[in-house]
Amino acid sequence: MKTILQILGIIIISFSLIACNEELVEQAQSGILKGKVVKRGTNVPLGNVKIFTAPTTETVFTGTDGTFEIKNMPIGNYSVKAELSGYITTFQAVNIQKQDQVVTAVFEMDDDNSLNTPPTTPLLLSPIDNAVNQPLTVELTWSSTDPDTIDVLKYNLTIKNNLDTNIIQVNDLLTNHYTLSNLKFGVSYFWQVSVSDGIHAPVLSAISKFTTNMVPLNRYQYVQKQNGNLLIVSSNELGSNFQFTNSSYNSWRPRKNNNAGLIAFLRTEGGSSHIYTANPDGSNVFKVTTVPVAGFNNNEMDFSWSTNGQEFLYANFNKLYRINKDGSGLNLVYTAPSGTMISECDWSYDGSKIALKTNSVNGYSTQIYIIDMLGNTIKTILSGTLGASGGLNLSVDGNRLVYTRDISGFEDTSGNYRQLDTHIFVYDLTSNITYDISSESERPQGTNDLDPRFSPNNAQIIFTNTSNDNISQRNVVIVDLNNDLTDMQRTTLFTNAEMPDYE
Repeated sequence: MKTILQILGIIIISFSLIACNEELVEQAQSGILKGKVVKRGTNVPLGNVKIFTAPTTETVFTGTDGTFEIKNMPIGNYSVKAELSGYITTFQAVNIQKQDQVVTAVFEMDDDNSLNTPPTTPLLLSPIDNAVNQPLTVELTWSSTDPDTIDVLKYNLTIKNNLDTNIIQVNDLLTNHYTLSNLKFGVSYFWQVSVSDGIHAPVLSAISKFTTNMVPLNRYQYVQKQNGNLLIVSSNELGSNFQFTNSSYNSWRPRKNNNAGLIAFLRTEGGSSHIYTANPDGSNVFKVTTVPVAGFNNNEMDFSWSTNGQEFLYANFNKLYRINKDGSGLNLVYTAPSGTMISECDWSYDGSKIALKTNSVNGYSTQIYIIDMLGNTIKTILSGTLGASGGLNLSVDGNRLVYTRDISGFEDTSGNYRQLDTHIFVYDLTSNITYDISSESERPQGTNDLDPRFSPNNAQIIFTNTSNDNISQRNVVIVDLNNDLTDMQRTTLFTNAEMPDYE
Protein backbone atom coordinates (compact mmCIF):
# COMPACT_ATOMS: atom_id res chain seq x y z
CA MET A 1 0.00 0.00 0.00
CA LYS A 2 2.83 2.32 0.90
CA THR A 3 4.44 1.57 -2.41
CA ILE A 4 1.25 2.46 -4.33
CA LEU A 5 1.01 5.80 -2.49
CA GLN A 6 4.61 6.63 -3.39
CA ILE A 7 3.97 5.87 -7.04
CA LEU A 8 0.87 8.12 -7.07
CA GLY A 9 2.87 10.94 -5.47
CA ILE A 10 5.53 10.70 -8.12
CA ILE A 11 2.89 10.82 -10.87
CA ILE A 12 1.20 13.91 -9.35
CA ILE A 13 4.53 15.68 -8.98
CA SER A 14 5.39 14.83 -12.60
CA PHE A 15 2.11 16.28 -13.91
CA SER A 16 2.66 19.43 -11.84
CA LEU A 17 6.12 19.87 -13.30
CA ILE A 18 4.79 19.37 -16.83
CA ALA A 19 2.05 21.95 -16.22
CA CYS A 20 4.61 24.47 -14.90
CA ASN A 21 6.87 23.93 -17.90
CA GLU A 22 3.99 24.58 -20.31
CA GLU A 23 3.08 27.87 -18.51
CA LEU A 24 6.68 29.04 -18.63
CA VAL A 25 6.91 28.22 -22.30
CA GLU A 26 3.79 30.29 -23.09
CA GLN A 27 5.10 33.37 -21.21
CA ALA A 28 8.37 33.25 -23.05
CA GLN A 29 6.76 33.42 -26.52
CA SER A 30 7.04 36.84 -28.23
CA GLY A 31 7.03 38.61 -31.54
CA ILE A 32 8.38 41.76 -33.20
CA LEU A 33 6.54 44.93 -34.24
CA LYS A 34 8.07 46.87 -37.10
CA GLY A 35 6.60 49.97 -38.61
CA LYS A 36 6.92 53.36 -40.28
CA VAL A 37 5.32 56.73 -39.60
CA VAL A 38 4.58 59.15 -42.45
CA LYS A 39 2.66 62.36 -42.91
CA ARG A 40 -0.77 61.77 -44.37
CA GLY A 41 -1.18 62.79 -47.97
CA THR A 42 2.53 63.27 -48.65
CA ASN A 43 4.13 60.05 -47.34
CA VAL A 44 6.98 62.13 -45.96
CA PRO A 45 8.72 60.12 -43.18
CA LEU A 46 8.30 61.57 -39.70
CA GLY A 47 11.25 61.24 -37.31
CA ASN A 48 11.30 61.33 -33.50
CA VAL A 49 7.72 60.02 -33.23
CA LYS A 50 7.09 58.40 -29.84
CA ILE A 51 5.75 54.82 -30.16
CA PHE A 52 4.36 53.02 -27.13
CA THR A 53 1.83 50.28 -26.47
CA ALA A 54 -1.04 49.36 -24.21
CA PRO A 55 -0.53 47.00 -22.44
CA THR A 56 2.86 48.56 -21.87
CA THR A 57 5.92 47.09 -23.47
CA GLU A 58 8.93 49.03 -24.73
CA THR A 59 8.72 52.74 -25.76
CA VAL A 60 10.72 53.67 -28.86
CA PHE A 61 11.16 56.66 -31.22
CA THR A 62 11.22 56.65 -35.02
CA GLY A 63 14.40 57.36 -36.86
CA THR A 64 14.86 60.05 -39.49
CA ASP A 65 13.46 57.63 -42.06
CA GLY A 66 10.28 57.26 -39.99
CA THR A 67 10.88 53.61 -39.08
CA PHE A 68 10.73 51.94 -35.68
CA GLU A 69 10.98 48.44 -34.13
CA ILE A 70 9.78 46.91 -30.83
CA LYS A 71 11.30 43.51 -30.07
CA ASN A 72 10.18 40.86 -27.61
CA MET A 73 6.53 41.80 -27.55
CA PRO A 74 4.70 39.00 -25.75
CA ILE A 75 1.96 37.29 -27.71
CA GLY A 76 -1.30 39.21 -27.35
CA ASN A 77 -3.46 42.10 -28.50
CA TYR A 78 -2.11 45.66 -28.30
CA SER A 79 -3.12 49.21 -28.98
CA VAL A 80 -0.08 50.98 -30.42
CA LYS A 81 0.11 54.77 -30.08
CA ALA A 82 2.11 57.22 -32.29
CA GLU A 83 2.65 60.66 -30.76
CA LEU A 84 4.48 63.74 -32.11
CA SER A 85 4.14 67.40 -31.18
CA GLY A 86 2.26 69.33 -33.90
CA TYR A 87 0.47 66.19 -35.11
CA ILE A 88 -2.71 64.40 -34.13
CA THR A 89 -1.98 61.29 -32.02
CA THR A 90 -2.74 58.11 -33.93
CA PHE A 91 -3.68 54.61 -32.64
CA GLN A 92 -3.51 51.26 -34.34
CA ALA A 93 -4.45 47.72 -33.20
CA VAL A 94 -1.75 45.03 -33.36
CA ASN A 95 -2.16 41.28 -32.68
CA ILE A 96 0.87 39.05 -32.11
CA GLN A 97 -0.24 35.45 -32.31
CA LYS A 98 2.86 33.24 -32.25
CA GLN A 99 6.48 33.03 -31.37
CA ASP A 100 8.84 35.21 -33.49
CA GLN A 101 5.97 36.61 -35.53
CA VAL A 102 6.90 39.91 -37.28
CA VAL A 103 3.99 42.32 -37.52
CA THR A 104 4.27 45.51 -39.59
CA ALA A 105 2.24 48.66 -39.22
CA VAL A 106 2.18 52.00 -41.08
CA PHE A 107 0.99 55.09 -39.26
CA GLU A 108 -0.29 58.08 -41.28
CA MET A 109 -0.36 61.18 -39.12
CA ASP A 110 -2.28 64.40 -39.72
CA ASP A 111 -0.76 67.68 -38.55
CA ASP A 112 -2.78 69.89 -36.26
CA ASN A 113 -3.77 72.10 -39.20
CA SER A 114 -6.04 69.42 -40.49
CA LEU A 115 -8.48 70.46 -37.79
CA ASN A 116 -8.30 74.12 -38.95
CA THR A 117 -11.11 75.57 -41.07
CA PRO A 118 -10.27 77.77 -44.09
CA PRO A 119 -11.62 81.34 -44.26
CA THR A 120 -14.84 82.05 -46.10
CA THR A 121 -14.85 83.23 -49.71
CA PRO A 122 -14.35 87.04 -49.74
CA LEU A 123 -17.53 88.97 -50.55
CA LEU A 124 -16.82 92.15 -52.55
CA LEU A 125 -18.95 94.91 -51.05
CA SER A 126 -18.13 98.22 -52.72
CA PRO A 127 -18.21 99.45 -55.34
CA ILE A 128 -21.01 97.07 -56.22
CA ASP A 129 -20.52 94.96 -59.31
CA ASN A 130 -20.96 96.92 -62.58
CA ALA A 131 -21.06 100.27 -60.75
CA VAL A 132 -20.60 103.27 -63.09
CA ASN A 133 -19.65 106.96 -62.76
CA GLN A 134 -17.13 106.20 -60.04
CA PRO A 135 -14.60 108.88 -59.00
CA LEU A 136 -10.88 108.63 -59.73
CA THR A 137 -10.29 107.63 -56.11
CA VAL A 138 -12.30 104.60 -54.99
CA GLU A 139 -12.48 102.83 -51.64
CA LEU A 140 -12.61 99.06 -52.23
CA THR A 141 -14.19 97.06 -49.40
CA TRP A 142 -14.88 93.37 -48.88
CA SER A 143 -15.64 90.87 -46.09
CA SER A 144 -14.38 87.42 -45.11
CA THR A 145 -14.51 85.47 -41.85
CA ASP A 146 -12.62 82.57 -40.30
CA PRO A 147 -14.18 80.21 -37.71
CA ASP A 148 -10.73 79.82 -36.19
CA THR A 149 -10.58 83.19 -34.49
CA ILE A 150 -6.87 82.93 -33.69
CA ASP A 151 -5.95 82.86 -37.39
CA VAL A 152 -4.52 86.05 -38.90
CA LEU A 153 -6.11 86.73 -42.28
CA LYS A 154 -4.09 88.34 -45.06
CA TYR A 155 -5.61 89.65 -48.27
CA ASN A 156 -4.14 90.02 -51.75
CA LEU A 157 -5.80 92.46 -54.15
CA THR A 158 -5.53 92.29 -57.95
CA ILE A 159 -6.82 95.05 -60.25
CA LYS A 160 -6.87 95.01 -64.07
CA ASN A 161 -8.51 97.36 -66.58
CA ASN A 162 -9.87 97.44 -70.11
CA LEU A 163 -7.43 100.13 -71.29
CA ASP A 164 -4.04 98.45 -71.12
CA THR A 165 -2.20 95.42 -69.73
CA ASN A 166 -1.17 97.09 -66.49
CA ILE A 167 -1.96 95.09 -63.35
CA ILE A 168 -2.07 96.55 -59.87
CA GLN A 169 -1.13 93.99 -57.22
CA VAL A 170 -1.39 94.75 -53.51
CA ASN A 171 -0.32 91.96 -51.16
CA ASP A 172 -0.50 91.11 -47.46
CA LEU A 173 -3.25 93.52 -46.49
CA LEU A 174 -4.42 93.06 -42.92
CA THR A 175 -7.59 95.12 -43.34
CA ASN A 176 -10.63 94.47 -45.52
CA HIS A 177 -10.47 97.75 -47.42
CA TYR A 178 -8.07 99.60 -49.73
CA THR A 179 -8.08 103.07 -51.32
CA LEU A 180 -7.40 102.92 -55.04
CA SER A 181 -6.34 106.30 -56.43
CA ASN A 182 -5.01 107.92 -59.62
CA LEU A 183 -7.54 106.06 -61.77
CA LYS A 184 -8.28 107.14 -65.33
CA PHE A 185 -11.48 108.61 -66.69
CA GLY A 186 -13.91 106.36 -68.54
CA VAL A 187 -12.05 103.13 -67.78
CA SER A 188 -13.52 99.85 -66.51
CA TYR A 189 -11.62 98.21 -63.66
CA PHE A 190 -11.85 94.55 -62.66
CA TRP A 191 -10.85 93.55 -59.14
CA GLN A 192 -10.52 90.34 -57.15
CA VAL A 193 -9.51 89.55 -53.58
CA SER A 194 -7.86 86.41 -52.21
CA VAL A 195 -7.66 85.60 -48.51
CA SER A 196 -5.27 83.29 -46.68
CA ASP A 197 -5.02 82.18 -43.06
CA GLY A 198 -1.43 81.01 -43.58
CA ILE A 199 -2.52 77.38 -43.36
CA HIS A 200 -4.80 76.63 -46.28
CA ALA A 201 -4.54 77.55 -49.93
CA PRO A 202 -5.75 81.12 -50.64
CA VAL A 203 -9.50 81.48 -51.19
CA LEU A 204 -10.47 83.62 -54.21
CA SER A 205 -13.44 85.95 -54.45
CA ALA A 206 -15.54 86.46 -57.55
CA ILE A 207 -14.40 89.18 -59.97
CA SER A 208 -16.18 92.53 -59.73
CA LYS A 209 -16.22 95.45 -62.16
CA PHE A 210 -16.67 99.21 -61.87
CA THR A 211 -16.28 102.07 -64.37
CA THR A 212 -15.03 105.59 -63.67
CA ASN A 213 -16.55 108.88 -64.78
CA MET A 214 -16.05 110.12 -68.30
CA VAL A 215 -13.63 113.02 -68.80
CA PRO A 216 -15.35 116.21 -67.61
CA LEU A 217 -15.48 119.11 -70.06
CA ASN A 218 -13.62 121.46 -67.73
CA ARG A 219 -13.06 124.96 -69.09
CA TYR A 220 -10.52 126.05 -66.48
CA GLN A 221 -6.98 124.91 -65.93
CA TYR A 222 -4.69 126.48 -63.34
CA VAL A 223 -1.47 125.87 -61.43
CA GLN A 224 -0.93 124.99 -57.78
CA LYS A 225 2.25 124.67 -55.79
CA GLN A 226 2.53 121.45 -53.81
CA ASN A 227 5.63 120.23 -51.98
CA GLY A 228 7.83 122.68 -53.86
CA ASN A 229 6.60 121.68 -57.34
CA LEU A 230 4.08 123.33 -59.63
CA LEU A 231 1.27 121.07 -60.84
CA ILE A 232 -1.74 121.68 -63.04
CA VAL A 233 -5.35 121.30 -61.91
CA SER A 234 -8.38 120.99 -64.22
CA SER A 235 -11.67 122.39 -62.91
CA ASN A 236 -15.19 123.48 -63.81
CA GLU A 237 -16.82 126.71 -62.67
CA LEU A 238 -18.19 125.00 -59.54
CA GLY A 239 -14.74 124.04 -58.33
CA SER A 240 -15.08 120.33 -59.07
CA ASN A 241 -11.52 119.50 -60.09
CA PHE A 242 -8.88 116.86 -60.55
CA GLN A 243 -5.10 116.92 -60.66
CA PHE A 244 -4.07 117.02 -64.32
CA THR A 245 -0.29 116.54 -64.00
CA ASN A 246 1.84 114.32 -61.81
CA SER A 247 3.07 116.13 -58.69
CA SER A 248 6.53 114.59 -59.06
CA TYR A 249 7.15 116.90 -62.04
CA ASN A 250 7.30 120.68 -62.24
CA SER A 251 4.53 121.63 -64.72
CA TRP A 252 3.02 125.06 -65.41
CA ARG A 253 1.41 127.39 -68.03
CA PRO A 254 -1.53 125.19 -69.11
CA ARG A 255 -2.92 126.08 -72.54
CA LYS A 256 -5.97 124.18 -73.77
CA ASN A 257 -6.83 123.91 -77.46
CA ASN A 258 -10.30 122.51 -78.19
CA ASN A 259 -9.52 121.94 -81.88
CA ALA A 260 -6.56 119.77 -81.00
CA GLY A 261 -8.41 118.15 -78.10
CA LEU A 262 -5.23 118.60 -76.04
CA ILE A 263 -3.84 120.65 -73.20
CA ALA A 264 -0.28 121.91 -73.64
CA PHE A 265 1.96 122.99 -70.79
CA LEU A 266 5.57 123.63 -69.83
CA ARG A 267 7.52 121.03 -67.87
CA THR A 268 11.06 120.90 -66.53
CA GLU A 269 13.24 118.11 -67.85
CA GLY A 270 16.89 117.82 -66.92
CA GLY A 271 17.15 121.50 -66.07
CA SER A 272 15.47 122.65 -69.31
CA SER A 273 11.86 123.63 -70.01
CA HIS A 274 9.90 121.99 -72.83
CA ILE A 275 6.40 122.04 -74.27
CA TYR A 276 4.35 118.94 -73.52
CA THR A 277 0.83 117.94 -74.50
CA ALA A 278 -1.68 115.56 -72.91
CA ASN A 279 -5.29 114.49 -73.29
CA PRO A 280 -7.81 116.44 -71.18
CA ASP A 281 -7.70 113.66 -68.58
CA GLY A 282 -3.90 113.97 -68.27
CA SER A 283 -3.12 110.78 -70.19
CA ASN A 284 -0.74 110.26 -73.15
CA VAL A 285 1.79 112.89 -72.13
CA PHE A 286 3.93 113.81 -75.16
CA LYS A 287 7.08 115.93 -75.33
CA VAL A 288 6.84 118.29 -78.32
CA THR A 289 10.09 120.27 -78.28
CA THR A 290 13.72 119.27 -78.55
CA VAL A 291 15.08 122.82 -78.57
CA PRO A 292 13.93 124.02 -75.12
CA VAL A 293 11.79 126.95 -74.15
CA ALA A 294 14.33 129.33 -72.61
CA GLY A 295 14.68 132.91 -71.43
CA PHE A 296 15.67 135.01 -68.44
CA ASN A 297 13.22 133.26 -66.04
CA ASN A 298 11.40 129.96 -66.65
CA ASN A 299 8.32 130.97 -64.65
CA GLU A 300 7.90 134.09 -66.81
CA MET A 301 8.06 132.19 -70.12
CA ASP A 302 4.94 131.57 -72.20
CA PHE A 303 4.05 130.00 -75.57
CA SER A 304 1.04 129.93 -77.88
CA TRP A 305 -1.07 127.47 -79.89
CA SER A 306 -2.22 128.08 -83.43
CA THR A 307 -6.03 128.27 -83.55
CA ASN A 308 -6.31 125.02 -85.50
CA GLY A 309 -4.27 123.23 -82.84
CA GLN A 310 -1.60 122.04 -85.26
CA GLU A 311 1.37 124.24 -84.27
CA PHE A 312 3.07 126.13 -81.47
CA LEU A 313 5.03 129.36 -81.22
CA TYR A 314 7.69 129.56 -78.51
CA ALA A 315 10.93 131.33 -77.71
CA ASN A 316 14.47 130.22 -77.05
CA PHE A 317 16.27 133.32 -75.81
CA ASN A 318 16.21 135.75 -78.78
CA LYS A 319 14.77 133.22 -81.27
CA LEU A 320 11.06 132.67 -81.93
CA TYR A 321 10.29 129.18 -83.27
CA ARG A 322 7.34 127.51 -84.92
CA ILE A 323 6.86 123.76 -84.45
CA ASN A 324 4.19 121.16 -85.24
CA LYS A 325 2.36 119.57 -82.32
CA ASP A 326 3.96 116.20 -83.15
CA GLY A 327 7.44 117.73 -82.72
CA SER A 328 8.25 117.94 -86.42
CA GLY A 329 8.85 120.96 -88.66
CA LEU A 330 10.87 123.24 -86.37
CA ASN A 331 11.29 126.60 -88.12
CA LEU A 332 12.76 129.94 -87.09
CA VAL A 333 10.10 132.66 -87.35
CA TYR A 334 11.78 135.71 -85.88
CA THR A 335 14.98 136.89 -84.20
CA ALA A 336 14.74 139.64 -81.60
CA PRO A 337 17.05 142.68 -81.77
CA SER A 338 20.55 142.25 -80.38
CA GLY A 339 20.77 142.41 -76.60
CA THR A 340 17.16 141.37 -76.03
CA MET A 341 15.41 138.08 -75.53
CA ILE A 342 11.82 136.97 -76.05
CA SER A 343 9.89 135.93 -72.94
CA GLU A 344 6.29 135.72 -74.17
CA CYS A 345 4.34 135.38 -77.38
CA ASP A 346 0.69 135.14 -78.41
CA TRP A 347 -0.61 134.14 -81.83
CA SER A 348 -3.72 135.91 -83.11
CA TYR A 349 -6.88 133.89 -83.73
CA ASP A 350 -6.64 134.44 -87.50
CA GLY A 351 -2.94 133.52 -87.52
CA SER A 352 -1.88 136.81 -89.14
CA LYS A 353 0.07 138.45 -86.32
CA ILE A 354 2.05 137.75 -83.17
CA ALA A 355 2.29 139.73 -79.94
CA LEU A 356 5.76 139.64 -78.36
CA LYS A 357 7.38 140.74 -75.14
CA THR A 358 11.14 141.21 -75.11
CA ASN A 359 13.40 142.21 -72.24
CA SER A 360 17.00 142.36 -71.11
CA VAL A 361 18.77 139.47 -69.38
CA ASN A 362 17.45 140.65 -66.00
CA GLY A 363 13.82 140.83 -67.22
CA TYR A 364 13.56 144.60 -67.55
CA SER A 365 13.91 147.15 -70.39
CA THR A 366 10.63 145.62 -71.60
CA GLN A 367 9.11 146.08 -75.02
CA ILE A 368 5.69 144.82 -76.06
CA TYR A 369 4.93 144.94 -79.77
CA ILE A 370 3.14 143.13 -82.58
CA ILE A 371 4.71 141.66 -85.70
CA ASP A 372 3.31 140.07 -88.83
CA MET A 373 4.27 136.57 -89.96
CA LEU A 374 7.20 137.98 -91.91
CA GLY A 375 8.69 139.56 -88.81
CA ASN A 376 7.71 143.14 -89.58
CA THR A 377 6.72 145.28 -86.60
CA ILE A 378 3.09 146.37 -86.96
CA LYS A 379 2.61 148.23 -83.72
CA THR A 380 4.54 148.98 -80.52
CA ILE A 381 2.41 148.96 -77.37
CA LEU A 382 4.99 149.42 -74.61
CA SER A 383 8.57 150.66 -74.69
CA GLY A 384 10.95 152.61 -72.49
CA THR A 385 9.18 152.02 -69.17
CA LEU A 386 10.76 150.86 -65.93
CA GLY A 387 9.72 147.74 -64.05
CA ALA A 388 8.32 144.32 -64.97
CA SER A 389 5.60 143.58 -67.51
CA GLY A 390 4.08 140.56 -69.22
CA GLY A 391 0.92 138.46 -69.49
CA LEU A 392 0.28 138.89 -73.22
CA ASN A 393 -3.02 137.72 -74.69
CA LEU A 394 -4.84 138.88 -77.83
CA SER A 395 -8.64 138.96 -77.88
CA VAL A 396 -10.46 136.60 -80.24
CA ASP A 397 -11.23 139.41 -82.69
CA GLY A 398 -7.61 140.57 -82.59
CA ASN A 399 -8.59 144.16 -81.67
CA ARG A 400 -7.37 144.12 -78.07
CA LEU A 401 -4.25 143.05 -76.23
CA VAL A 402 -4.20 142.47 -72.48
CA TYR A 403 -0.93 142.71 -70.57
CA THR A 404 0.45 143.62 -67.12
CA ARG A 405 2.87 146.32 -65.94
CA ASP A 406 4.31 147.21 -62.56
CA ILE A 407 3.40 150.88 -62.39
CA SER A 408 5.79 151.41 -59.48
CA GLY A 409 8.69 150.99 -61.89
CA PHE A 410 10.46 148.83 -59.31
CA GLU A 411 13.36 146.74 -60.62
CA ASP A 412 14.51 143.96 -58.29
CA THR A 413 18.29 143.59 -58.30
CA SER A 414 18.16 140.49 -56.04
CA GLY A 415 17.10 138.25 -58.92
CA ASN A 416 13.68 137.40 -57.43
CA TYR A 417 11.86 139.50 -60.03
CA ARG A 418 9.60 140.91 -57.31
CA GLN A 419 6.81 143.24 -58.44
CA LEU A 420 5.19 145.87 -56.18
CA ASP A 421 2.16 147.31 -57.94
CA THR A 422 1.33 145.38 -61.09
CA HIS A 423 -1.86 146.33 -62.93
CA ILE A 424 -3.72 144.79 -65.85
CA PHE A 425 -4.00 146.91 -68.98
CA VAL A 426 -6.10 146.47 -72.10
CA TYR A 427 -4.73 148.07 -75.24
CA ASP A 428 -7.19 148.81 -78.06
CA LEU A 429 -5.33 148.24 -81.31
CA THR A 430 -7.90 150.24 -83.26
CA SER A 431 -8.07 153.38 -81.12
CA ASN A 432 -4.57 153.04 -79.60
CA ILE A 433 -6.09 153.71 -76.17
CA THR A 434 -4.82 151.84 -73.09
CA TYR A 435 -7.20 151.03 -70.20
CA ASP A 436 -6.10 150.22 -66.66
CA ILE A 437 -8.65 147.67 -65.41
CA SER A 438 -7.02 147.02 -62.02
CA SER A 439 -9.53 149.20 -60.20
CA GLU A 440 -8.07 150.61 -57.00
CA SER A 441 -11.49 150.36 -55.35
CA GLU A 442 -11.71 146.62 -56.08
CA ARG A 443 -8.09 145.47 -55.99
CA PRO A 444 -6.73 144.71 -52.50
CA GLN A 445 -3.97 147.10 -51.48
CA GLY A 446 -0.42 145.77 -51.71
CA THR A 447 -1.27 143.14 -54.32
CA ASN A 448 -0.30 142.38 -57.91
CA ASP A 449 -2.54 141.34 -60.81
CA LEU A 450 -0.71 138.83 -63.02
CA ASP A 451 -1.17 136.34 -65.89
CA PRO A 452 -4.34 137.83 -67.51
CA ARG A 453 -6.30 135.97 -70.19
CA PHE A 454 -9.39 136.94 -72.15
CA SER A 455 -12.40 134.68 -71.75
CA PRO A 456 -13.46 132.82 -74.92
CA ASN A 457 -16.17 135.44 -75.60
CA ASN A 458 -13.97 138.46 -74.74
CA ALA A 459 -16.46 139.47 -72.03
CA GLN A 460 -14.21 138.65 -69.08
CA ILE A 461 -10.59 138.57 -68.03
CA ILE A 462 -9.26 135.84 -65.75
CA PHE A 463 -6.02 136.45 -63.86
CA THR A 464 -3.92 135.84 -60.74
CA ASN A 465 -3.98 138.13 -57.72
CA THR A 466 -1.39 137.88 -54.96
CA SER A 467 0.39 139.94 -52.33
CA ASN A 468 3.46 141.82 -53.52
CA ASP A 469 5.53 140.11 -50.79
CA ASN A 470 6.23 137.41 -53.40
CA ILE A 471 5.52 134.56 -50.94
CA SER A 472 1.81 134.74 -50.07
CA GLN A 473 -0.98 132.58 -51.47
CA ARG A 474 -2.08 133.23 -55.02
CA ASN A 475 -5.73 133.20 -56.12
CA VAL A 476 -7.43 133.12 -59.50
CA VAL A 477 -9.86 135.99 -60.02
CA ILE A 478 -12.25 136.88 -62.84
CA VAL A 479 -13.63 140.28 -63.79
CA ASP A 480 -16.50 141.16 -66.14
CA LEU A 481 -15.59 143.76 -68.76
CA ASN A 482 -18.01 146.62 -69.27
CA ASN A 483 -18.13 149.10 -72.13
CA ASP A 484 -15.89 151.74 -70.58
CA LEU A 485 -13.57 149.22 -68.85
CA THR A 486 -13.85 150.95 -65.45
CA ASP A 487 -14.97 149.99 -61.93
CA MET A 488 -15.34 146.32 -62.70
CA GLN A 489 -16.25 143.94 -59.90
CA ARG A 490 -13.92 141.04 -59.11
CA THR A 491 -14.89 137.47 -58.21
CA THR A 492 -12.44 134.95 -56.78
CA LEU A 493 -12.79 131.64 -58.64
CA PHE A 494 -10.03 129.47 -57.17
CA THR A 495 -7.80 129.82 -54.11
CA ASN A 496 -4.20 128.64 -53.95
CA ALA A 497 -4.14 128.92 -57.74
CA GLU A 498 -2.25 130.82 -60.42
CA MET A 499 -1.49 130.98 -64.18
CA PRO A 500 -5.13 130.34 -65.21
CA ASP A 501 -6.36 129.25 -68.61
CA TYR A 502 -10.02 129.65 -69.68
CA GLU A 503 -11.20 128.01 -72.88
